[in-house]
Amino acid sequence: MRDADSGTARPVRRGRVARSLVVGVALVIVGFAYAVLLPGGAAGADGPQSDQIDEGRRLFAVGCSSCHGLHAEGGTNGEDRLAGPSLLGVGAAAVEFQVSTGRMPAAQPNAQIPRKPPVYNEQETAALAAYIASLAPGPAVPASEAYDISKATQEDVVRGGELFRTNCTACHNFAGRGGALPNGRYAPSLMDVTPRNIYLAMLTGPQQMPVFSDQVLLPEDKRAVIAYIMALREQPDPGGFGLGRLGPVSEGLWGWLVGIGLLVVVAVWIGAKVPRIPGGKNRTAHK
Repeated sequence: MRDADSGTARPVRRGRVARSLVVGVALVIVGFAYAVLLPGGAAGADGPQSDQIDEGRRLFAVGCSSCHGLHAEGGTNGEDRLAGPSLLGVGAAAVEFQVSTGRMPAAQPNAQIPRKPPVYNEQETAALAAYIASLAPGPAVPASEAYDISKATQEDVVRGGELFRTNCTACHNFAGRGGALPNGRYAPSLMDVTPRNIYLAMLTGPQQMPVFSDQVLLPEDKRAVIAYIMALREQPDPGGFGLGRLGPVSEGLWGWLVGIGLLVVVAVWIGAKVPRIPGGKNRTAHK
């Protein structure tokens, strides 16, 4: 009886041990998978990035939530707050561009938000970007090497010009001086925009600008476009006056107002210099 009893008890104990081992191994696998799949930027509750996100959340609640919603879900038209789009998924790059150029926070809703001096400093801007990036994945702020054109060659400038004329001239003008768009909107001039902000704009597509992601326009192509824009700034004006390089409209207007205006002045001056016959009026009357 003892042998039978002991023989029966052993399988039961072994089954319990096996189940415990299976559960333990499963927990280890889950923990390992979580550590591997956890986003690289995630940090512990007491990490420096967590502090930055908390600071960004505080700044957002004070300066942005009235338009974009308390959790960046987007605002609605109402009597007490403005309408703002959802910021979920826009990424840190979009926040960096909009806030560093002073476009956000906006003073009032318009067809297009103009550039102005920034409200937040670099640390506060980075905190806002970190907070928005923590809500949903989106384009990250690129490293300085992404928009560094110090090693750009003439070939890169030529290729950048081809890309710019193909994708950008419809709005920004062939010389990057900007232009008018429908419904009160406009494409700003690129003559005083930093390479970093040009890259961020291509990456995120602010306002009516299309998004040129890395799948649409490779990082090296973006650098080539930036190199071409920088070359445009150093290009001389063959006629002496650039006239905004807006094309035949400004040049034709200049020709009509100034050129023909000068001809009219000269014609009047010549007419005033024609000698008059003394007493000619009286002699005509006697005839």
